[in-house]
Amino acid sequence: MANLSAYLGFVLVICLVSPAISGPLKVGFYQKKCPSAEAIVRESVQKALAADPGAAAPLIRLHFHDCFVRGCDGSILLDSTKGNTAEKDSMGNLGIGGFEVIDDAKAKIEARCPNTVSCADIVAFAARDGVRATGGLRYDVPSGRRDGRVSLASEVIENLPGAFFDAAQLEANFAKKGLSLRDMVTLSGAHSVGDSHCSQFTKRLYSFNATCSQDPSLDPGYARLLKTECPRNGPADPTVPFDPVTPKVLDNAYYHNLKSDRGLLYSDQVLWDAPSTRGFVKDNANHPSAWARRFAAAMVHMGSVEVLTGARGEIRRSCRVVN
Repeated sequence: MANLSAYLGFVLVICLVSPAISGPLKVGFYQKKCPSAEAIVRESVQKALAADPGAAAPLIRLHFHDCFVRGCDGSILLDSTKGNTAEKDSMGNLGIGGFEVIDDAKAKIEARCPNTVSCADIVAFAARDGVRATGGLRYDVPSGRRDGRVSLASEVIENLPGAFFDAAQLEANFAKKGLSLRDMVTLSGAHSVGDSHCSQFTKRLYSFNATCSQDPSLDPGYARLLKTECPRNGPADPTVPFDPVTPKVLDNAYYHNLKSDRGLLYSDQVLWDAPSTRGFVKDNANHPSAWARRFAAAMVHMGSVEVLTGARGEIRRSCRVVN
């Protein structure tokens, strides 16, 4: 689809953002207790990116999936045990990655500052560094989160937004986390990077509903491309970039794709099709710098969802197991 180049979005310019801080979290929380913590995380992210330029997107997604289940408490990092299936092994977290990057940063931090920096904060720092690496956008991350001790696969589907949610369902889902409709549309711009498994959207290609085998809201040319990547009877479940234009750059091309009926998931495309969200899509498409500022603020806001602080939770020695 060579003509997709006509829809290239504005690449984010580097901008320094210090969003308003609310609640118990604080920028520079580890400045005295472990001043090298954030630098160590950044080094681990950069090492991962040197080996795989696509490593940033999973870190952004990891933070989102952590915060939407039990809040931003690092519960997504816990491994399943004999008696419990953890969040990371739920089908709702299919394709989630970045765990090795968190492990690497945690091990180095523990060697420098034992029992000081939470896994939940490392996830938030790594997501911020992933955003910077893919989009050039810098922002400060308030920290001071503590780690949860519970991780249940059964809680994932009921808390994460579904790939076939409509606009009203998406709004309600984000509202339960204290995030606004605009936050929802803004954060959806993270789908400018990363991939989705074909199983998350092939219903749009082959069995949309009783009347239409193919989703009529999907651009026919884009649908043909997706069918080559995701054949009806394919033996595997391959992945496809969310953004066919600039798949490794966090930018506002995502919103231009929606305007051209090239949103990969139904829950992406509905943001353009629904009257309640179309205005936000237009604004984000037309004003990339404003979207970048809002994205930074929304990431900070999301990172404060249901956090554990003070005497609540713990500082895990290993992010994969409770102390």
